[in-house]
Amino acid sequence: PRRRKYWEAELINALKIVDRGWAQPNAMIGSWAGAMGHTQWMPEVWLQIGVDYDRDGRINPFGKPDDALAGTARYLVERGKWRRGEAWGCEVKVPSGGQRMADNRTMRSYATWQSHGVRRADGEAFKRPDDQVKLWIPVAGGPAFLVGQNFRAVYSYNPSINYSLALVHLGDLVRGDGDFRQHFPGGERIPTIDEVKEIQRRLNERGFKTDGVDGRTGSDTVRAVGAFQKSVGMKPDGYAGLKVLERLRQP
Repeated sequence: PRRRKYWEAELINALKIVDRGWAQPNAMIGSWAGAMGHTQWMPEVWLQIGVDYDRDGRINPFGKPDDALAGTARYLVERGKWRRGEAWGCEVKVPSGGQRMADNRTMRSYATWQSHGVRRADGEAFKRPDDQVKLWIPVAGGPAFLVGQNFRAVYSYNPSINYSLALVHLGDLVRGDGDFRQHFPGGERIPTIDEVKEIQRRLNERGFKTDGVDGRTGSDTVRAVGAFQKSVGMKPDGYAGLKVLERLRQP
């Protein structure tokens, strides 16, 4: 079987969780990939990162969410390199022509971005002007963001830019912040995993390297899409959407 050693190791890890009394066998229900508990971790992560927050002598993947939420915080700090006190980023307004600066890679301070004409979308001042962030525009016609290490920390938890943005935005809404000032354009459904894989495969065939074909739109895929779009005269927003797939299917 594919990745046999990995899955055998995770089976042993799952048995360790039962052996330690953290869960009963009939409660060990998870996703198709084996992720389980409130925060959908693989058994190895529960063993390495789990926290006994309620001090009952066990790390509980199921039942009360206390341990799972505390473990998530630890995960973001230890594996995601979360920086205490920093924001994940913010929505911004970009000056005319500034979209070309959104390479999803170049890190600059908020103050430097401001010197290039980038402003917070809500009109407020940047609270920590020395923090390092990069300019990210997920899709043409939609909102633009400056994102820093803490956005990357969330991304490390689940490598999906859509998931990461949804999560940090939800956190802002819970805190009382408003919705995005610039809404995402509608009219095009999100591509399926198989369609994203096809985009990645066709990009690689044309020499635009995505660092694998996995159906996930990570930073390498975003850069490859942007480079392809630029080469064929499309707006280089890096969005791996259906319009890009349609263009890739053309000779």
